[in-house]
Amino acid sequence: MSDFSPKHAIVTASDSGIGAATAIALAEAGMDVGVTWHSDDEGAARTADAVRARGQRAVVAQFDATDFDAVPGVIDGLADELGGLDVLVNNAGGGAGGPFLDLDLDAWRKDIALNLDGAFLTLHTAAKRMVSAGRGGRLIAVTSVHEHQPRTGSAAYVAAKHGLGGLIKTMAQELGAHGITANSVAPGEIATPINDMDADDAANTHRPGIPLARPGHPDEIADVIRFLASARSSYVTGASWVVDGGMLQMGPQAGSHLESDEWRNG
Repeated sequence: MSDFSPKHAIVTASDSGIGAATAIALAEAGMDVGVTWHSDDEGAARTADAVRARGQRAVVAQFDATDFDAVPGVIDGLADELGGLDVLVNNAGGGAGGPFLDLDLDAWRKDIALNLDGAFLTLHTAAKRMVSAGRGGRLIAVTSVHEHQPRTGSAAYVAAKHGLGGLIKTMAQELGAHGITANSVAPGEIATPINDMDADDAANTHRPGIPLARPGHPDEIADVIRFLASARSSYVTGASWVVDGGMLQMGPQAGSHLESDEWRNG
């Protein structure tokens, strides 16, 4: 895999936050990028402009990970426009949350559809193209620290992220013979719109429960993805890269220092 030289990438949900930072990072690494958006077409246009400003091509498409009939066509269409597909970053996700006892099947299925079913279809479509092309590839899923640890009030989201982490590990086993690696990146709290923050808030927000004492910047996730998308990661597969400022390492120490039951309410 030392001769792997990625030229074409797709980053889903790259209209803002981690996805936008990742699209720009891959452009800086010399890749043309397929940019997708769900509801923020202006954000996608800004990302595309940033990719082009770095001397790379950008193609843009609307993408709904829960429109299962349309997902393969959008991914294949972007890959066709780009002229190939070497790297796929599945970044689309999210969740409404709510107490487990208040969940109904519809709410459960909505989160699973977005975070797991849609991710499967996206990654599956990309993997088939990569195998057919015979040039290897990189499949990367943005999961969450909750791929590894649960959180109250997020049962469906946590279950989906656990499932996506397991899917990536199985893909790594099956696709390795084709020169395709599969890894996940598990962010902690990152200063993005989904967390009601701007990127600049990463440096100005104090978090006592995180060893690095702050949220992460989107670029700090994108830098890890950029490595996993490169030739330099050729012997890394089936791994989950936790990028959380040390949050998960607090474990029992954080638990023993809690002074109220507020955590039970999510």
